[in-house]
Amino acid sequence: MSMFDRLEEVEDRYDELNELLSDPQVISDTERFMKLSKEEAELRETVATFRKYRSVVSELKDTEEMLSESLDSEMEELAKEERDELLVQKEKMEDELKVMLLPKDENDERNIIMEIRGAAGGDEAQLFASDLFEMYQKYADGQGWKTEVLDTSLGNAGGFKELTLMITGTNVYSKLKYENGAHRVQRVPQTESQGRIHTSTATVVVMPEAEDVEIDIDENDIRVDIYHASGAGGQHVNKTASAVRLTHEPTGIVVAMQDERSQLKNRDKAMKILRSRIYDKITQEAQAEVDAERKSAVGTGDRSERIRTYNFPQSRVTDHRINLTIQKLDQILSGKLDEIIEPLLMWETSRKMEQLKNNEY
Repeated sequence: MSMFDRLEEVEDRYDELNELLSDPQVISDTERFMKLSKEEAELRETVATFRKYRSVVSELKDTEEMLSESLDSEMEELAKEERDELLVQKEKMEDELKVMLLPKDENDERNIIMEIRGAAGGDEAQLFASDLFEMYQKYADGQGWKTEVLDTSLGNAGGFKELTLMITGTNVYSKLKYENGAHRVQRVPQTESQGRIHTSTATVVVMPEAEDVEIDIDENDIRVDIYHASGAGGQHVNKTASAVRLTHEPTGIVVAMQDERSQLKNRDKAMKILRSRIYDKITQEAQAEVDAERKSAVGTGDRSERIRTYNFPQSRVTDHRINLTIQKLDQILSGKLDEIIEPLLMWETSRKMEQLKNNEY
């Protein structure tokens, strides 16, 4: 199927949707109306661009027919200029339409739950996990997103053994999904008296937030344990059984939460994480069935894979997936992640376009 055959199918579906959205029976069905409205909105820009493209092609045909006729020199020059401008427009719009037809990740518009863990390197790895958290928090602030820390486990030296946060906003997953994997840091630890460079790692897991309607979890499959919180908290720790542990028995996924004083709030937070972990597990298993796609995808593959190195002595950040190196470590850690994320987006777009080309579509 050619690109234009597909575009005509999209246009036909768009026209069908507009007819359905004016049908009184559809309008009275709120859930269906909202679903169809969303689909119509997703196709609107593609159809508008395709219709404009056809108009440009028609104008170009008329101009070329004009040039085939006998014209005085002034008119011929004007017609050539118009033809050249239309050819540029045509080529540009063809590229735009190719991108618009690329398969979209259904999770791109979602909020995320992110888990950051100190891995190899002891205290230094946990301190680096804290640095990554601050980096993502600053990036989220710059995007106008909201961050909420759901759970923390503090390290001995002030970093984090583990931290779980939720980031909400517009198209959060579409940008941060590329952060999945092992992040390596090379620097001299504050505790190192001889100034030797150490290498440590922290891991990042990015999961799309799962909605209640998408994951059908049987309450009978969840074992709930209530216990006394441990750690900081004063008398509250000893007197109130507010900590909650949820175990999803079919998958073996366990989530424990004790940050809040309220058992209800802890359970609510734990349920959000549990739901997203189950959804993520299902998604990862589905992706694993398509091995070729999984191995070539950026940021959605093996989470033990080293994806990026932060080298402090040379103020260098290297993303190993696309062989990108930039000498702006301070800026990256201050939340200016677009210098890495945008090239990753472009790489992924190019990869998808190549796949479509190979499929002759």
